[in-house]
Amino acid sequence: MSAPPTHAFTHRNLPRLLLQAREAVMQHTRPSLREHGLSDQQWRVLRVLGEHARDPAGIETGRIAREAFLLGPSLTGVLARMERDGLIARERCSQDARRTVVRATPAGLKLVRKLSATIEAHYQWLEQRLTKARLAELYDLLDEVIALEGGVDEPLNEENE
Repeated sequence: MSAPPTHAFTHRNLPRLLLQAREAVMQHTRPSLREHGLSDQQWRVLRVLGEHARDPAGIETGRIAREAFLLGPSLTGVLARMERDGLIARERCSQDARRTVVRATPAGLKLVRKLSATIEAHYQWLEQRLTKARLAELYDLLDEVIALEGGVDEPLNEENE
């Protein structure tokens, strides 16, 4: 008996390529994160908080989940560890006690500044290799794919993190 015919794909596996590209970029970032005791998820949360550090009201956990691409249950554990380590502070939202807002502590913001320098140096290296124009084109293409596909409504599932 012969095996059933398989479908021949015409295009390369774009989701896999995007994951491989993410992993290739992250292999340069992870050693710095680990040196400071951070997971990829904790860094994504800190980066979001760092980007919104000027917001005196703090950032709601739902927004952090969306911007850091974390599911709610994962975010809860990540925030608990970060609070324990003195990197963030959580409190109830003054307008709606059902919601929680989060801020990076001074120690968390110091870590963001320190790691940002390392990460920006890697982006500079990437820009030198690809050229500024091609890196900008890559950003534009990725933004366009995201828009064409309807954006991202949900964070990544855990197996894709």
